Amino acid sequence: MPTSRKKDNQDRVTEGALPAEALQGEFPKLNLPLQPPYPPMEAKSVDEIPRGEGWQYEPKWDGFRCLVFRDGDQVVLQSKAGQPLARYFPEIVKAVKELRPTRFVLDGEIVILDNGHIEFDELLMRIHPAASRIKKLSEETPATLFVFDLLVDKEKNNLTEMPLEVRRSRLEEFFDEIPKGSLIRLSPKAEDVRSAERWMEQLGSIGLDGVIAKRLDVPYASGDRSAMQKIKLIRTADCVVGGFRWASKGGKVGSLLLGLYDDNGKLNHVGFSSSFSVEERGELEKVLKPYMGGKGFSGAAPGGPSRWATERSTQWEPLDPKLVCEVRYDHFSGERFRHGTKFLRWRPEKRPKSCTYEQVETKKKGQGLEGLLAA
Repeated sequence: MPTSRKKDNQDRVTEGALPAEALQGEFPKLNLPLQPPYPPMEAKSVDEIPRGEGWQYEPKWDGFRCLVFRDGDQVVLQSKAGQPLARYFPEIVKAVKELRPTRFVLDGEIVILDNGHIEFDELLMRIHPAASRIKKLSEETPATLFVFDLLVDKEKNNLTEMPLEVRRSRLEEFFDEIPKGSLIRLSPKAEDVRSAERWMEQLGSIGLDGVIAKRLDVPYASGDRSAMQKIKLIRTADCVVGGFRWASKGGKVGSLLLGLYDDNGKLNHVGFSSSFSVEERGELEKVLKPYMGGKGFSGAAPGGPSRWATERSTQWEPLDPKLVCEVRYDHFSGERFRHGTKFLRWRPEKRPKSCTYEQVETKKKGQGLEGLLAA
């Protein structure tokens, strides 16, 4: 595991939750039946893949949700939160303009691929104020748009009232005109649950986020979660507690600061866990007290607030790195947990030095994205 760390991205969150100042701009008026900002269809989180007739399954991409509006030479890329994305992905705008149809609305996900693996951290680097930096990155690490729905077809017909089964058929016809090698790609789908189960088993190793299940017989439910379900990959890791932060109120422990050892034997801060009840917070201080005043993290230590955070304390208390806990997480990228983790249990039988990056590394040798989706 490399010891270099991408400081500018360490504390960023997913695009849908970026503050308004990160994505700015206004949308033009388009000669289309749908106008941006248009709320995309959303998904309800469930624990298991739904079974039975009438479901379509798709990989859940780990990227930026994107609605694409094209009206002649005008191309709008809209984020899930209803903000403009076009300036951050000029290569996608160019690829859209190269398509034969000149008027349409697509729903998809922007990702960045590296040797068949999804790189979310590279995607975050695109949200940058300097146009020169964005241009450089768009050439070095071009993004791909995986499209999974057609909302307005090339004849400017609004398809949102049609069932998914019809929209998917029209989408596949739309892609008959898109040349291979384009940055605009058709997202795969399956109607048998075995394929969805295989994706859940294998695709986490290349950075996919899980599986999406959609009803074939329902229209496009703008802004609604009733007809689409998401089943996310859940992972666990054993981490060393290298420190903690006090809660802003009440004088109790607010969060545990988690660490993993790198190849040089350094304990690096990789995230936090704050999923404790009031009663549990009262007990945490008793557990941590014997270790207070220790050396804490020997590698990368917790920093101050990022430019995306507000009113976040920079104060933390170091601990002797002997406590190990198991946490549940959904994403690990940029050498840290992307979101807060859920504390599961203490692991007194685990050696702290055994808590390494190896357990959270997702890249594996093998087929990569193309091979797995084609299998």
